[in-house]
Amino acid sequence: MIARFFIAIGAPLVAFVRYLGELVLLAADTFRSVFTHRLRWRLFLQQIVEIGLLSQVVVMVTGGFTGAVFAAQTYFQFNKLGMGSATGAVVAVAICRELAPVLSALMVSGRVGAAMSAEIGTMKVTEQIDALRALAVYPIDYLVVPRALAMMISMPLLTAECIGFGIVASYLVAIVFLDINGTYYVANMVQWTRMRDLIMGTSKAFVFGILIVFISCHKGLTTREGAVGVGRATTEAVVISSLAVLISNFFLTMALNIVYPAGYQ
Repeated sequence: MIARFFIAIGAPLVAFVRYLGELVLLAADTFRSVFTHRLRWRLFLQQIVEIGLLSQVVVMVTGGFTGAVFAAQTYFQFNKLGMGSATGAVVAVAICRELAPVLSALMVSGRVGAAMSAEIGTMKVTEQIDALRALAVYPIDYLVVPRALAMMISMPLLTAECIGFGIVASYLVAIVFLDINGTYYVANMVQWTRMRDLIMGTSKAFVFGILIVFISCHKGLTTREGAVGVGRATTEAVVISSLAVLISNFFLTMALNIVYPAGYQ
């Protein structure tokens, strides 16, 4: 009975530690390939288009309607206290620090992470990755490096775009539907929003992009069992990436508030 208990507890823990180790090894191989192999520019630019350019509509809609509804809900509560003009400051800081990076990462995880896992997983089960090795092409260099670099560049830019659309949408909702004085709204927003808020948001986006790309690529590279395995890997990639974003967000928030304290401009 005791042995079964420890096996039931220990087996998932060992599997989790093993999984983390595989992710670290994949990341180490990827960064080593960046500095030791020639960058495949055509593949890199294709991934910039796929990850960054084609994700803009999703990010713009997410940021716009998130900013709009958050401004409305904030005003409804603050107006009870006679602080309706403070809505702009609260919305801007919340979007920069939390809402834009987290929601953008979740949307990109669902759109791009699933596609990465499915594409690489299909190549894995159809033995195309083995064919690359037979042609003396390193799979990490060919498949992972372009996606990783493109994600690192695209995610902060997408998050900045999400922040911009969120703030603009909140301003329009505030002055058109909520009858807030636009001058006070902007003045409070500018007064209480600092560069540290934007830096925190884009820094989080960079880390989230790394988590998404390595989790998705790892799931694709370890796909088994044919078409069923590809579907399972795709689902697991999205779920694990989303959980990793939400969990790491807490620790990043605590760490970044230490790096950029309240007095940082």
